[in-house]
Amino acid sequence: MNRLDNISLGKIVVIREKLMQAQKDGQKIYRFESGDPSFDVHPNVKSAVIKALEANKTHYIPNNGIPELREALATKLNTQNKIPVKASHVSITNGAMHALYVTYQCIIEEGDEVIVPDPMWTEAVENARLAGAKTIGIELKPETNYVYAAAEIEKAITKKTKVIFLNSPQNPTGAIIPVEELKKIADLAVKNNLWIVSDEAYEHILFDGGTHTSIASLIPTYEKIVSVFSYSKSYAMSGMRVGYFVSTHQLFNDRAAKLLRCTVNGINSVTQWGAIHAVKDTPQSWMDEMNAEYLKRRNLFLDSLKGQDILTPYVPKAAFYLWCRVKEGLDVEKLSEDLAQKGIGNAPGSCFGETKSSLQSIRLAFSCETQMIVEGARELNIFLKNYKQ
Repeated sequence: MNRLDNISLGKIVVIREKLMQAQKDGQKIYRFESGDPSFDVHPNVKSAVIKALEANKTHYIPNNGIPELREALATKLNTQNKIPVKASHVSITNGAMHALYVTYQCIIEEGDEVIVPDPMWTEAVENARLAGAKTIGIELKPETNYVYAAAEIEKAITKKTKVIFLNSPQNPTGAIIPVEELKKIADLAVKNNLWIVSDEAYEHILFDGGTHTSIASLIPTYEKIVSVFSYSKSYAMSGMRVGYFVSTHQLFNDRAAKLLRCTVNGINSVTQWGAIHAVKDTPQSWMDEMNAEYLKRRNLFLDSLKGQDILTPYVPKAAFYLWCRVKEGLDVEKLSEDLAQKGIGNAPGSCFGETKSSLQSIRLAFSCETQMIVEGARELNIFLKNYKQ
């Protein structure tokens, strides 16, 4: 059997395709299943891409990324994330998903174990499995605000454990791991000589006083750590496919360069020139405006869930997802399908994990346009108040 036969295509992809077909057939659709920012990229990025095209910067580029972008990101990582690195430690990838693929392929041997939160974004787990690892899920519970706890991680460590994976701010819950807990996870990894893979794709999407800390900043001399970042969320560049990872581990970086060469041989050249200006020239006010709009959308969703007892939401301080517990006794898969039949996009908890916390939950994304949230939240409220299974 090929190892890909054990990897799912992803329920969210299946749901998305059904909704898009229904939309094509003329049905009104509310795209709450997908985490794709509705905002346009900043004009500085568009201008940089156009200038790169006009300057004919369309040929092969260095394997790990153009030097100017790696330098810009090293500066960003040192100043914003407080991770002391050089440009040579940064590699550009075809989105953060590709970064995770490369990372796991460079670290994992067949049979290794990777500790992951449950619920968790599907592809983060599947990429570990694709590399030959067994994933060990740590249940994130509503009564502890879905915090990924070091004490629970420690219980799961075995002789086969190779990696502790974390994602903060998190998809699908929108929870942020507190700094105190990050320190404990960092200490745990160092004590047991484990790799840390830290997915920080939602680092800039924060509200209600939520803050982000890169775990690598807490253990600056520890080399067995890979931090993964994305342009898709922070800069609304999801279709332009730019991600990057950073590590000071020399053997890891040597392996990664080989895999980058064999998988992509350099990310889209003009996109990289745009990415430089995204990280160097995007005004903080632009990102603040995006976050303010996300907050508005989140609150519209929360208001739509008043006066019903089907869904109990966790109020996120980051990302753009509303993670809701489904009333005990209800079939979540059927609820998800019934919502989709009404044109209300969603992702059932089974997309994200195998524990009760996942399976008895559902995710709604508020990354789509605000007007769609206004209309769709109204429809959701009506649906839930009248729902009988």
